[in-house]
Amino acid sequence: MEDRTDFIVIGSGIAGLRAAVALAGAGRVTVLTKDQVTESNTEYAQGGIAVVLGDDDTIGLHFQDTIDAGAGLCDEQAVTTLVEEGPRYITELIEHGAEFDRADGRLAFTREAAHSRSRILHSRGDATGREIVRALVGWSRKFSNIEYLPHACTQSLIVNDGRSVGVTYVEPVSHKIRALYSRATVMATGGAGQLYLHTTNPDVATGDGQAMAYRAGAIIADMEFVQFHPTALAIKGAPRFLLSEAMRGEGGILLNDAGERFMPRYDERAELAPRDVVSRSVHFEMQRTSSANVWLDMRHLDHDYVRNRFPKIHHTCQLYNIDIARDLIPVSPAAHYTMGGVRTDTFGRTSIAGLYAAGEVSCTGVHGANRLASNSLLEGLVFGARAGEAATVEAPASIAPAPPPDWDYGSEADFTIDDGTRMEVKRIMWDRVGILRSEETLKEALASLEEIAARPLNTRSWNFVTLARLVAEAALARCESRGAHYRSDFPERDDEHFRHHTLQQRGHPTPIQGEGE
Repeated sequence: MEDRTDFIVIGSGIAGLRAAVALAGAGRVTVLTKDQVTESNTEYAQGGIAVVLGDDDTIGLHFQDTIDAGAGLCDEQAVTTLVEEGPRYITELIEHGAEFDRADGRLAFTREAAHSRSRILHSRGDATGREIVRALVGWSRKFSNIEYLPHACTQSLIVNDGRSVGVTYVEPVSHKIRALYSRATVMATGGAGQLYLHTTNPDVATGDGQAMAYRAGAIIADMEFVQFHPTALAIKGAPRFLLSEAMRGEGGILLNDAGERFMPRYDERAELAPRDVVSRSVHFEMQRTSSANVWLDMRHLDHDYVRNRFPKIHHTCQLYNIDIARDLIPVSPAAHYTMGGVRTDTFGRTSIAGLYAAGEVSCTGVHGANRLASNSLLEGLVFGARAGEAATVEAPASIAPAPPPDWDYGSEADFTIDDGTRMEVKRIMWDRVGILRSEETLKEALASLEEIAARPLNTRSWNFVTLARLVAEAALARCESRGAHYRSDFPERDDEHFRHHTLQQRGHPTPIQGEGE
């Protein structure tokens, strides 16, 4: 007997949960997530969510800030959709229980790098993502036809005659591979920070969605643009815990080992320059001073304010004997966000009929070559809703099931990522496809990744290696520096030859040039 549902949502971050709510009025919705329901990149988002709701802000300013940060590759239609639709969806989220911080009864906004206005909403200081997940899970629980299947790792998409008709997943109790068929699928699997040795992302952010979509034949875009967050906690033996951009927005400064403030030497915007600029500046300063980290300094600010504004960060740093209000905080860059992903339009439609994507797994073109701080949660909310809304209208009344892909046959699943393979890939990516790239390092990376790919690999390990290769191939094809992509052998931006998207599709040996702005 076949397992069937009306709609599949893969992932339970902000995009997946909002898509599930949008789909609930049109049939049975099954949400698959490879960990517990609340484990996603959304849960770890500290800084906040950008939206125009303040009296001194305008849609036009938010639009322009986003365009400027994207280094010439933002799709203007997608940015317009984001900034115009954002206030409505945020207001709706508040009406359904999301609680953002307030001052004197009014929403409190802060500013982050490259924003011209204070437009960042936050919750409990630095627990914004957790609050959004809480509110969306609560909202979704009101619908009896939304069912969650946690600890169910999706393996592959099932495509029949060019249409997505379902997925295979690892059943969490038996560990057997099961097929689940649906009228439409919304992919909201998140990012791929775990491709890198040092990352702020949780363990679940392994890029499965992008790799599954690529394997099924979907077009992938802009994978070379990986954003490195400039300030991750840098203590030996500790995880690369994110120290929010908002800490610099509130007045934190960066110092080198000699106690000198260095950012003004690299950019007139200093600590509030876009993330790619700050990350490279930190990297260059660490190289220049032969040091393993730089220091984030909040000591000149009101101590009680700092601790209360960033309670989660304060608590975490205390575990490592650091008081963020009184001590210098050791920081260095870490992989944080993938601007590239499954290419979609503004309704989440991919190049495969019946398959939609939203959130970090997708590439709407909103972020261009470098994401504006705190636009990612808004993107997940807006485009998650729009993908769900489109699927309810466009899904056929029935679909013709097809056998699962050949690589998923077998009664028992070997669904783990081999630790040795995973660590090998992560080191290659950090050393050769990291903050600085060159033709030499990228070709070295691809040679190593191709050797790994030739080994017998299970589905998840194949997905991991394949996604790493896509990033390296896209980076090699872009012979310029733009946004988060920096080539030491081509340090200048080249609008004449490279103001276009990089598209990749299975069956094409090299990346394809897509349309640019």
